Amino acid sequence: MPALSLKDRVRIATGTALDPAVEPVGVPEQLADIKGTEQVNPPMNKTVMEWLERYNDEFDDALPAHIDRSTFFAAVRSLLPTLARCTPASTLDALLACARFGLVPDGRHAAIVREGKLARFIPMAQGYVDLMCRGEVQSVVVEVVRENDHFKWVPTAPLGQDLEHVPARGMKSERGEATHVYAFVWFRNGNRSRAVVLDREEAEEIRDEHSRAYQEAVAEGREDSFWHRFFVQMWMKSAVRRLPKYVRMSPELTALMNADDAGEAGEAQSFHAPDPGAARLLAEAEATQDVSPPTPITRRLPVKRVQPRRKPSRRARRGRTRTT
Repeated sequence: MPALSLKDRVRIATGTALDPAVEPVGVPEQLADIKGTEQVNPPMNKTVMEWLERYNDEFDDALPAHIDRSTFFAAVRSLLPTLARCTPASTLDALLACARFGLVPDGRHAAIVREGKLARFIPMAQGYVDLMCRGEVQSVVVEVVRENDHFKWVPTAPLGQDLEHVPARGMKSERGEATHVYAFVWFRNGNRSRAVVLDREEAEEIRDEHSRAYQEAVAEGREDSFWHRFFVQMWMKSAVRRLPKYVRMSPELTALMNADDAGEAGEAQSFHAPDPGAARLLAEAEATQDVSPPTPITRRLPVKRVQPRRKPSRRARRGRTRTT
């Protein structure tokens, strides 16, 4: 089988082309309307897991040392009812992106969701926090403010006096509806960043303008998008995503934001993730060109030494004077 080009790999990962090396996972007729909450028979789970296990080497390479494959796939097994309806290539793309960032799809650090026939990797607020804390950040504070809480934010006040939040006593339901979400970081040197504060209206604007899945769900009269089901969690993530205004962006954090945005746009995500096989893909892309420029040969040229010009002696200067 001829090697696939980089363009073909992207088309396969986004579900717009089929992977010739992978047989699609069949879905029984009785599971045609599965939403992820119904019981799925064990053979169906086994079929999906057996297909994913073909890529054990890829996941071993992708996962960082502190997460082994068994831990990662233990979280994946709970997602099988929804992944069964996704194209195999998009499932692999989403899971590899999640693994390469060192996040477990447990719903807290990251999630893998189905949008139509495509699987999508969604890093959650805690996933962004994890990547931030791998650099100069000591910890990240993300809190939800509710109606009956005491909350005061003065962005122009000195740090330490700009934010006051005292949660109301009682259960979450007694505190009322969420009104704001704020986030800030503590650096390893003991300093604190400015706070990012988002009210509900701002969160809804982010959802309406940037979430393709939410827009499609509204257009089709559905309420099953991730923003529909987990509005507060996505609100919290939106606040954390604005923290890079005050935190130095690491290449890995930038890549996570790019992968997140690619998922919102329905594009391949694993190509944005740190990839141990990136060099192989680059070599494959370069091999598709007909002519490769010859490798330049450098040679050190001999250095011609120039003696410094010496001043004539006093005797020589006297002889020159007599001749004149």
